[in-house]
Amino acid sequence: MENHRSKILVVDDEAALRRILKTRLSMVGYNVVTAPDGEQALEVFWKEAPDLVVLDVMMPKYDGYYVCKELRKESDVPIIMLTALGDVADRITGLQMGADDYLVKPFSPKELEARINSILRRLQKNHSSNLLNSQVVQVGVLCIDPNKRRVRLGEELVRLTGIEFDLLQLLVSHSGAAVSRAEILKAIWGYESRCDGDLRVVDVHVSRLRAKIEEDPKQPEFIITARGTGYLFQRMVQVLEPARV
Repeated sequence: MENHRSKILVVDDEAALRRILKTRLSMVGYNVVTAPDGEQALEVFWKEAPDLVVLDVMMPKYDGYYVCKELRKESDVPIIMLTALGDVADRITGLQMGADDYLVKPFSPKELEARINSILRRLQKNHSSNLLNSQVVQVGVLCIDPNKRRVRLGEELVRLTGIEFDLLQLLVSHSGAAVSRAEILKAIWGYESRCDGDLRVVDVHVSRLRAKIEEDPKQPEFIITARGTGYLFQRMVQVLEPARV
């Protein structure tokens, strides 16, 4: 069983929702721990070291944005944010803080299960059979090692989350060709776009990735917007022998 014993931390101030999610996720094989607020969420996270965090936005003590920001200082654990906020811009804030995905309340527990399964399947992939065939790729000053999942700009190590690395890997593997936002969403997040808000998940992660690898994110050299389509990795890549990255 692919998700057997993976540990999920569910953080929400609604006790009924915590119980429902713990029951549902436990039934499909996950080890579930919970926290009722942001302060306890951080304590439980460092104690339990979960494989994925389901994190509500509106909570007492510390809100989900703060918790997400704190986790991202030390960890690239996948985070799915839960939000009841109606404004798309507010929902996108969680992604900008470092969340991998979000669901809007009320949501179907089955949909959450599907999102969790998709993220954990991606994490469990055998990196030896990835899109870059395990070979180090050099693109100007940018060097990508898919085996170690490391990226350098010159001599500087660039810290990427798992989603950001997979997104970069996907675009580099299609160097010179546009990849639509819907194709990226399906390949990286594992679900089909049902509304423009879903596609914004891709846009925000591309923006975060640009901020980390581009000298000037507003005038990118590597990841170019293909208007009306999606994104493309503009520069040709040079595949190197396995090396230190």
